[in-house]
Amino acid sequence: MVDIDLARLLQAVPTELFIGGKWVSSRSGATFEVVDPASEELLLRVADAGPADGIAALDAAVDVAADWAATPPQARADVLRAAYDALIERREEIAALITLEMGKPLAEARGEVDYGAGFFRWFSESATRLHLDGGYGVEPGGQYRIVTTKRPVGPTLLVTPWNFPLAMGTRKIGAALAAGCTVVIKPAEQTPLTTLLLVEVLRKAGLPDGVVNVVTTTDAAGLVQPVMADPRLRKISFTGSTRVGKLLLGQAADHVLRSSMELGGNAPLLVFDDADVDTAVEGAVVAKLRNGGESCVAANRIHVQSGVVEEFTRKLTEHMASFRPGPGLNPASTLGPLIDDRQRAKVAGLVDDAVAKGAELLLGGEVPTGKGYFYPPTVLRGVPHEAELRTEEIFGPVAAIYPFDTEDEAIAAANDTPFGLASYLFSQNLSRAMRVAEALDSGMTGINRGVISNPAAPFGGIKESGLGREGSSHGIEEYLETKYIGLGI
Repeated sequence: MVDIDLARLLQAVPTELFIGGKWVSSRSGATFEVVDPASEELLLRVADAGPADGIAALDAAVDVAADWAATPPQARADVLRAAYDALIERREEIAALITLEMGKPLAEARGEVDYGAGFFRWFSESATRLHLDGGYGVEPGGQYRIVTTKRPVGPTLLVTPWNFPLAMGTRKIGAALAAGCTVVIKPAEQTPLTTLLLVEVLRKAGLPDGVVNVVTTTDAAGLVQPVMADPRLRKISFTGSTRVGKLLLGQAADHVLRSSMELGGNAPLLVFDDADVDTAVEGAVVAKLRNGGESCVAANRIHVQSGVVEEFTRKLTEHMASFRPGPGLNPASTLGPLIDDRQRAKVAGLVDDAVAKGAELLLGGEVPTGKGYFYPPTVLRGVPHEAELRTEEIFGPVAAIYPFDTEDEAIAAANDTPFGLASYLFSQNLSRAMRVAEALDSGMTGINRGVISNPAAPFGGIKESGLGREGSSHGIEEYLETKYIGLGI
């Protein structure tokens, strides 16, 4: 087991709301339970915020918005860099906390700490370059000068999901702070502890009071709606389901809020006859089982050309069978639990529906007995068109294999979805790889690799998978407005 005093770690995690630089109880005094998905045991109770708490957090963000926007970029960068250093220094305890509340194996949680901290490093470097990208020129008639500059959008609401409790926070917070925006962040109710510890790290790194405010709640809609209805809020950044994203976009229209939406996915993974099959299997396993399959960029539909489908299916099934479900803090475990019983029931229901309609079950497919929300690595083939598995985002360790014959057939099948977040393809033919990558309707494509996320790369989708980009130089632009000044001289 992990060499961390878990009781002491949990005692160090704040459990109240963080508003205006102070830890405070919710107005109602209500709290809710955070549960370990591997054991179903209580970890902590945290404050359950209501609408008034959300408005109080927005009040705090508005009060210091002008001061933070006027803070020198280097000072903003220094806070982010100090927070990055602190996260890396505390990697083991933060990784253990991620595993406790979300369930992923500790090795993956360590990877998330490095990945998540990387956004603070990236945006600390970006902050000092913001005001070097303006423009100065002569207007076409020669009568005056055109000056352009950037300024922060203003107070921002950040809504994060449960699957990457550190990285989804740092990806949004880092860009917002670097741009000069103050924020209210609402983490998912299943995994609020990492965000609460993260804001304590930021506070100790020198973040001024009120710049980041955290409200934890079991009533996301009840808290978010009045905050978005307040005209002082100027941006919403949301990561979650397409259904909820559409509702938020409707609310954002009332005040024309700047909106960033990273929504659902249904990622295809294509394996062509000319692929290195072993490389394709390794990439598919990573793209499928990273985070237990609970990832918006997880490979959801695996399309394999007929010439290699038998070899690929056999090797993928063998590889997935080698994974060992168990508590994430146990070094022998290579696959953690799903986040809760509701998610496990959804995954099991999709598999059962596919099998009932004629799919062949090659591996797994049975809900284990005992404590914890575990589901085994599962492989299916011959999934019929009417099965829900073909169109629903699985969010679990289930691989469904679909054969194809021609390149055009593969592209058509891959694009046959309203979603367009990520896609993957495996081919050793450079011309084919680039041709197919350009034809795939997705915001991101991995060629001969199953992991594509990186702080330096733009993350986001097209179609019903979202608006805007996170990470990279594009990510900070989501929190900036372009200001034009006409200068007479």
